[in-house]
Amino acid sequence: MGFPESVLIDGERVVMHLHPHWKAMVRPVLVLILILAAVIATWIFVDNTILLLIVGALGLVAFVWFVLWPFLKWRTTHYVFTTERIIMREGVFSRDGRDIPLDRVNDVSFHHTFFERLLGTGVLTIESAGEHGQVVLKEIPKVEKVQSQLYALVDDDTENRNDRQPRPRQHHDANDGDTQTLSN
Repeated sequence: MGFPESVLIDGERVVMHLHPHWKAMVRPVLVLILILAAVIATWIFVDNTILLLIVGALGLVAFVWFVLWPFLKWRTTHYVFTTERIIMREGVFSRDGRDIPLDRVNDVSFHHTFFERLLGTGVLTIESAGEHGQVVLKEIPKVEKVQSQLYALVDDDTENRNDRQPRPRQHHDANDGDTQTLSN
């Protein structure tokens, strides 16, 4: 379930590739422990085969719904920061994606609570010039470092754009057929 490198353009390289923080898997692991405890307790203390089958079936459904599905969503959520853009992909069976070119990024900020600071996670907010405006990425690992690196990427992209010399435009005069070079 890795990130497909085929979506990158020529010359683009991945700087950071992240999944949501492992904190997103705490609840599914706790639910897994409860499911196992319930199934094992039923197996030890109940002598009714029908009841064992019912608890086992309910445990299996709960496992798929509350443990396996969140795990698959967590593993298939990708936040990729490249030298050209920010790529977000998520979804197990159907996929949702969004790309933000670095030259569209206006502001990058983060927020984390005291507990999130202890765990090394937080919320990253990216404001972009576009119709969708603001993107909020939750449970970003090492959010302060990611914010700093993203700011550096945006800054480097801005410097690279400013260093590029604009190409002279050519103007074709319909009356005499001459082509003139115009400065920008």
